[in-house]
Amino acid sequence: MRPPIAAPSGSSPADPLEIECYGPAARTLHWLVAGLAVAVVGLGWVMPEAPRETHARDVLLLLHRSVGLSILALMVFRIGWRLSHPAPSLPPNFPRLEALAAHADHMLLYLMFIVMPVSGYLNAAFAGHQVSFFGLVAVPPLVAENPRLSQTAIAVHLTGQFLVYGLVAVHVGAALVHRFVRRNRILDRMLPWRRAG
Repeated sequence: MRPPIAAPSGSSPADPLEIECYGPAARTLHWLVAGLAVAVVGLGWVMPEAPRETHARDVLLLLHRSVGLSILALMVFRIGWRLSHPAPSLPPNFPRLEALAAHADHMLLYLMFIVMPVSGYLNAAFAGHQVSFFGLVAVPPLVAENPRLSQTAIAVHLTGQFLVYGLVAVHVGAALVHRFVRRNRILDRMLPWRRAG
């Protein structure tokens, strides 16, 4: 193992100057999903403000569902990518408990970014509605119509958003603590402008 080299000014002496970063594909997928997640949440919050049976609401619903399906497709690809491209190792001095907590938060975020679009689709499908993807492709209902299950799916969808908010808050908060409190370079591993190290 290569011994640590002197840390730059403002960094923790225990942190090596060089840190192994995620590859370009992993970083692209991370920030693309993050951006789409912000968009789908914004659309979800604005949509109830539009009157029912209006063109504005239909457009917002189309965009919300389409962005959700995009997130689902990207997450399926991202999981496949991760299985064949393991995450870079954390620094050897990284606390084990924090590493386990970070891993759990990541796994739950992956799970919820699958559950949320699937439950949104099932809400429409169990109601007998197809889901349009940006007006280009219509995804038909792949399940039998069942109003009760449609209501269950939307309940999961609406409740799950708050778990997502909490998980994202922990994720972002931990990254900011590492950057501004502990002043180490953990955040650099996923910054879009960093080269893989």
